[in-house]
Amino acid sequence: MLAARAEEKEAGGKSRGQAVAAPGRTGDVGELRSRGWGPVARRAARHRLLYACVCARVVDEMSMSASSVHPALNHWQRLARLLFLLLGMSCLVAGVWGGLLRSMVNLPLPVHHANWITLHGPLMVCAFLGTLIGLERAVALRAGWTYLAPLLCGLGGLGASAGMTGTGPRWAWVAGSAIFVAVSLRIYRIQPAGSGALQGLGALAWLAGNLQWVAGREIPEVVLFWLVFLLWLIAGERLELTRFQRPVASARILLLLAVATVLAGLVGSEFDPRAGGICFGIGIVGTALWLGRFDLAWRTVRFAGLPRFMALCLLMGYSWLAVAGLWIAWAWPQTSGVAYDGALHAFFVGFVFSMILGHAPVIFPSILGLTVKFRSWSYLPLVILHGSLALRLIADGLGWGQGRAWGALGNGVSIALFLMTMVLTHAVPPKHSQACTPPGSGPEERPGQRP
Repeated sequence: MLAARAEEKEAGGKSRGQAVAAPGRTGDVGELRSRGWGPVARRAARHRLLYACVCARVVDEMSMSASSVHPALNHWQRLARLLFLLLGMSCLVAGVWGGLLRSMVNLPLPVHHANWITLHGPLMVCAFLGTLIGLERAVALRAGWTYLAPLLCGLGGLGASAGMTGTGPRWAWVAGSAIFVAVSLRIYRIQPAGSGALQGLGALAWLAGNLQWVAGREIPEVVLFWLVFLLWLIAGERLELTRFQRPVASARILLLLAVATVLAGLVGSEFDPRAGGICFGIGIVGTALWLGRFDLAWRTVRFAGLPRFMALCLLMGYSWLAVAGLWIAWAWPQTSGVAYDGALHAFFVGFVFSMILGHAPVIFPSILGLTVKFRSWSYLPLVILHGSLALRLIADGLGWGQGRAWGALGNGVSIALFLMTMVLTHAVPPKHSQACTPPGSGPEERPGQRP
C-alpha cells in the first residue's frame, strides 16, 4: 500500500489529495452565511466536511491497490498470491500453536521436533509477518524480484514448522530480510521522505537481528531488533498519513527524539543491558505517546463502519505499546519468565496484532484484487484479543499460571476468529453497504440548532 501511494505520487497523482483543502474555501463560508447560519454552526459544518474529506481520502488511499490503479488480476495471479498468503498463514498456525504449548495449554505437538515451541517467536515475526509484509510490498511495487522476500520468509517458516534443524531456516530469513531492505530502499527512491527512511531503518534492524541470530546469539538477545523492525515500520506508515492533518511544528522533532531514544537503548543494551533496557523502554513509551497524540485515528474514529474500526484498533494498539515500553523499562533484560512474556506479548499481540486486525480488511482484498468490505462482526475477535491479553498480563504480574494459559488460549481463539471473519466477510453477501458517515450528519440542521 505504501509503495502504491508512492507510485501514485510519482505518476502525478497529487491532484487526488486536493479535495482535502476544499472545506476552507471562501465560497463555502459565504454559502453558509447566506443561509443564516451563525459562526458556531458554520465552524461545525466546516469541521464535519473536513473530517468527511479526510476520512474518504484515507480510506481511498489505503484501498487504492484494490482499485483501478492496479490492473485486474487473472485467475493465475490471484492463485499465486493466495498461495503466498496460505504459506504465511501456515507459519501463523505453527507459531500460535507453539505459543499455546509454551503457555502450558494442553495440545498435541504435530511434529517430532520442538521447533514449534522453541521457534515460536521467529515463526511469528520472521515467517508469518515477514511473508505478509513482504507480500504486501511486492504487490504494491509490482516487480518480480520483490516477491523473493515473502517467498524466502515463508519457506524458512515452512522448513522450521516441518521440524528442520540446523541453520537452514535462519539463513532463509536472513536472505528474505536482506531483500526486504532492498525493497524498502526502492520505496524510498520512489518517495524520498522521512516516513520511508524510518521504515528502511526498521528493515535494517530486522536484518541485523537475523544476522546476529544466525551467528549464534540467542533469541532473547536479538528480539529487541525484531521489535524495532515492526515499531519503526508501523510508525513510518502512520507518519506518512499525518500529511492529511494540519502540520504541527514540534511533531517531527518529538518523533525524532523518540526514535533516537530507542536507537540509543538498542545500541546501549549491547554494553549495559539494564541501562539500555531502560532507555529502550522510554523510547517505546515516547513513540506510543507520539502516535496517540498525532495519529489520524483521532479524526477517523468519528466515522461509522471501517474507518472507526481501524481507528479503534490503532488507538488500543498504542495503549499496549505504552504498556510494553513501561514493562521493558522496568524489567529488562529478561530471557524467560513472566516479565519476558508480558513485555513481549504486550508489544507483539497488543500492538502488532491490533495493527493487523485494523488493516486486514484493506490489506487482504488489496493483495487478492477484491473489493474492500467491512462487517460489524469484525469487532468480535478484537474484543476477545484485548480482553484475553489483559487477563494474560494480569496473570503474568500475579504469577498465576492458569490465568496465563487462559489468556494465551483467548489470544489464539481471537486470531482464529479473525481469520474466519475475513473469509466470511467476502463469502457472505452484505445486506447493506457500510458507508463512511461524518459525525453529526443526517437531516440538515437549522440555523441556531446545536451542531
